[in-house]
Amino acid sequence: MTKTLFLDRDGVLNRRIPDSYVMSVGQFEILPGVLDAMAILAKHFDYIFLATNQQGVGKGLMSQAQLDEIHHHFVKQVQAAGGRVDKIYASTELSTARHRTRKPAIGMALQARKEFPDLRFKDSIMVGDGRNDMIFGRRAGMTTVLVGDEPIIAKREPQLVDYYYPDLLAFAQSEVIQK
Repeated sequence: MTKTLFLDRDGVLNRRIPDSYVMSVGQFEILPGVLDAMAILAKHFDYIFLATNQQGVGKGLMSQAQLDEIHHHFVKQVQAAGGRVDKIYASTELSTARHRTRKPAIGMALQARKEFPDLRFKDSIMVGDGRNDMIFGRRAGMTTVLVGDEPIIAKREPQLVDYYYPDLLAFAQSEVIQK
């Protein structure tokens, strides 16, 4: 059995900028406990992927090169802490385009399965901080984990959320990853 972890980015791995976008390495603030969590998770999952909507590129607010630089910076920090990211999938299309790769559509998951044929969604977990992340995971047949300060989605739409944790480190230290 191949265990796979899909992670959203903003609000899960780094501090979300309200009503804006992380457009540079200087604005990319890794949340407390994330690097420790990534080291723990690397021991429990065969694959770790980021699946992130980044329409700031589609809006022309930042370039693909800037986005790649941010992701490269993050991956280097994760590796230095003993963790890993096997692949980053980023949908840069505008939300109004309803592109097949933009969450809640499952195009990024399908792309991962095409590139990693032993990946099975039933043995995968999607960790996110928003409703679209939970829908993405549910549509693909994954276990869903909501993280963040407000478990509102878990209360309003419990059918979307299998587990809730206040942050990624709490999830990494939980019994869920031991399964």
